[in-house]
Formats: sequence, C-alpha cells, structure tokens
Amino acid sequence: MMENPSVIGASTVLNRWEEEGKKLTKWELSRVIKELRKYRRFSLALGVYEWIHEQGDRFRVSTSDTAIQLDLISKVHGVLSAEEYFLKLPDTAKDNHTYGALLNAYVQAKMKEKAESLIVDMRDKGYAMHSLPFNVMMTLYMKLKEYEKVIEMITEMLEKNIKMDIYSYNIWVTTCGSMGSVEKMEEVLQRMKLDSSIYPNWTTYSTMATMYMNMGLTEKARDCLKKVESRITARDRIPYHYLLSLYGSLGSKEEVYRIWKAYKSNFPSIWNLGYHAMIASLVRLDDIEGAQRIFDEWLSARSTYDPRVSNLIMGWYVKNGLLDEAEAFLENVFEVGGKVNSNTWEILAEGYIAKQQISEALTCVKEAVSAEGAVHWKPKPANISTLLALCDEESDLENKEVLFEVMKQIGCLDNGKITGETESGSSLSSDRSYVDDDDTESNLLLSQIPETL
Repeated sequence: MMENPSVIGASTVLNRWEEEGKKLTKWELSRVIKELRKYRRFSLALGVYEWIHEQGDRFRVSTSDTAIQLDLISKVHGVLSAEEYFLKLPDTAKDNHTYGALLNAYVQAKMKEKAESLIVDMRDKGYAMHSLPFNVMMTLYMKLKEYEKVIEMITEMLEKNIKMDIYSYNIWVTTCGSMGSVEKMEEVLQRMKLDSSIYPNWTTYSTMATMYMNMGLTEKARDCLKKVESRITARDRIPYHYLLSLYGSLGSKEEVYRIWKAYKSNFPSIWNLGYHAMIASLVRLDDIEGAQRIFDEWLSARSTYDPRVSNLIMGWYVKNGLLDEAEAFLENVFEVGGKVNSNTWEILAEGYIAKQQISEALTCVKEAVSAEGAVHWKPKPANISTLLALCDEESDLENKEVLFEVMKQIGCLDNGKITGETESGSSLSSDRSYVDDDDTESNLLLSQIPETL
C-alpha cells in the first residue's frame, strides 16, 4: 500500500518498523512472504529474505526457506540465477526442498534436459519418493505434448508404489483425454473413485468435460459440468469462471446466464476475472448485446480497470469486420477513463490491416510498442508479414521503412530480417485469440497444480 514499493524496497520498510520499537518474529516474516507471493509481488518477497540474511544468526533459516528463496530468485532474476544460487549452497542445504524448487524452476522455463537430469539425481538421493516431483515433471511433458512420457512417469509411480495425489490423477485423466482415449480416461476416473484417499474434485470433472467436448461428446461433457457445480465449495470463485467458459464453448447461452446468476448470488462482489470469463463466453456465443450489458455493469462495479476485459469486445468487433464500431468503442474506453495495453492496439491494427489501411495499422503498432507494460510484448508475426506484403503491393517504401524501425526497436529485426515468422508468415508461437484470450480450457489443469513450494 506504500508509494513506489519496488523503489523503496522491503528492507527499508522492515528497518523502519523495527526502528519504531516493533520487533519482528520469524513467523510474521514468513506470513508476509506468503502474502507477497500470493499476490505475485516476488521482488518484494525476495527483499524480505535478503533482509533476513542481513540480520546474521538472529533468525533460523530452514531448507524450506532456502527453497522458497530459490523459487523467488528464479522468478525475479531468471532460472540461471536460481541455478547459480543452488550450486553455491552448502551440502546441508541441498535436500528434497531445494532440489524440488530447482526442478520446478527448470520446468517453468521448459528446460527439459536439465529437468530430466535433475530428477535422475533426485531419484539417486531418494528425493523422488513422493508424488510432487513426478507431478512437476508430468506438467512439463504435458506442456510439451509428450504424453507418452507422462504415461512412463505414471507407470514408474505405480511400480514403485508411490502414492498418487489428486493432481497425479488429474494429470493422468488429462493425458488419456489428450491422447484421444475415452475408455482409458474413464478407467482412470474409476480408479480414482476406488482410491479411498482421493475424492475427484471439480478440476477433475472440468478437465473431463473439456476432453469430452474436444471429442464431440457433448452430453457427457454436460454431465461432467453438473458434477463440477456439485463440488464447488463455499468461497471458491474459480470453478464459476471455468463453468462460464465451458458452457460458452458448448453454445449454451441459457446455462451461461444461469451460472452467472448463481455466481452473483453467492458473492457480494465479482472480481475482474469473473467479468472477463462472463464476457468472453458471451462474445464466443456472439451475444454482443449481452456482452456490452455486462461490460457496462463491470464499469460501474470495478475497483480497477483491466484492459483485457474491454479487449474482448473490441476483438469481437474487429473479428466481425465492424471497424467503425471498434473505433467508437475504444473512444468510449478513453472517455470513461479506461486503460489500454499493447494488445488493444494490435486488435485495432488487425482491423486496419483487414481494410488494407497501412498508415492507420502502422500507427497502432507504434502505439502498442509504447503502451504501458509493453516491455514483454511482441506483435503477432502474421500481422507484420501481412503489413509488409501490403507495403510491397502499394510500393509504400516510406511506411515499410518505418515498420522496420519499429521492429528493430523491440528486438524483432535481425540482419535486416524480421524474426519470429515462418515462410508463410504464420507465428511460431501459439496464436493469441482476442475473443478467447482467457484460454481457460487449455490452462485448466496446469493452473490447479500447486508449485513445488
């Protein structure tokens, strides 16, 4: 809540606190770190650990603390810095906690070879005798779509009698579904039901619903969604977001509105994520009037302005060739004091590209580059390729030169060639859909698996 927390730093605040005569305990510091991590304030959380170390032997630092610090270093400074930190640790600090944290860092960075090498070491040292390191590795193989590797990990767990938890089972269910086997997926569910220590949760059935939908088994998907509803706990909002998205994907407008009504009746206020899920579903259903109505409700209820919410509606207008409506909507966003991000401008650029309005599209690209938070933004290569082709068709050398300068500015130009595109101009990375940019289905399982720490 203080001004410029990242500038002031955690140590300054903690020193001030103690200068006022209030002595901090290890329990209080651990609670602060937990809260900061919860809200993704990783740099500040790392600063708390640095302050702890500055106090010498005053606080007892466990290997669990060391593991959390390694995790924070990976998030703040990158996985190589975390690896360096691990290598410098004394042998007494290298146990299942710190090894697990490094494994998790490798997996998050999709560093497959290093992760595989590390888990071999963990097996040799006896640190891979429980489900968590297996779950972490299986998430990596799932991200890489190496489903056979997931099955190998499951087989190893079964052979070594390593107890599976709910996440292990959910990964197994998802893998069978991703491999297109309804029978095996249902066999795993039955196995879960026979395991007295496991209770299939809402994530299990939401995952199965997604798999059934992908296979065209809509009735089975609907049955799973009913089971999701029956497993929602009192204060858990997240299942509602997935229900909205999945019913939207099924084309069930009535169910989307029913879930929205139930969601609002159970919570006095709805987070931005909830409005995002609802509007994304309505946009997917082409219910733009309903989406606009919910958007207006969000404007009056929101605590902060999230441009991802308004981008959904703008994306629908552009996708349907309604550029004038998209421009008017953006003007309204500015009028109500709303914010935009790089994706906002790229959405509008796509509209101009479709109309072959080169100068206007290029202006949007430049706005995207200079937008708040644009440091990690890269344009979709397909859009840039199309812009270049339009410049060539129109012999527009001036705008082509400007485009090259912009690409150079954001590091997408190498030896005079725009990087990150195939010969056909399609993106090497996964395409971002502005109508469905919540990506709830594909991230469902991985978002529910806890980090190592």
